[in-house]
Amino acid sequence: MPIGPMDDLAVDDWEQMVDVNLKGVLFGIAAALPVFRQQGSGQFIHTASTAARKTTPNQVVYSATKAAVLALSDGLRQELAGKLRVSVISPGFTDTAFSEHVNNPELKKQMQAAAEKFAMTPDAVARAVAYAIDQPDDINVGEIILRSTNQP
Repeated sequence: MPIGPMDDLAVDDWEQMVDVNLKGVLFGIAAALPVFRQQGSGQFIHTASTAARKTTPNQVVYSATKAAVLALSDGLRQELAGKLRVSVISPGFTDTAFSEHVNNPELKKQMQAAAEKFAMTPDAVARAVAYAIDQPDDINVGEIILRSTNQP
């Protein structure tokens, strides 16, 4: 998540976010869909973010890629209705190595401070994924939004 102001014009960072956050989902679908169709079952679990629903300064491109994941996933869910399941997990601030990719020292410091205040554990996200998977075959959990109780 190499974030920063749009005015930095960090085109390489934008391209990386699109490649990972959007194209990664598309290529995952391309790899798994034929297998799922052949076996007659399967479930896509895509990771978006609460940033897909509420963008903030310095996260505009990141938010846009995650909003695209929501749109893509819902369209796929509709196309596959009755055949396969498509779920989206939209976590809030999660304690990962995200700040390692922030180049601006002040933004990096802000992100690290925010993590200390309200980041949830990756285990919380894993439990949400397990919940979506654990539902009966005729139930599709479209989206789970989760964040720590401390996150504003």
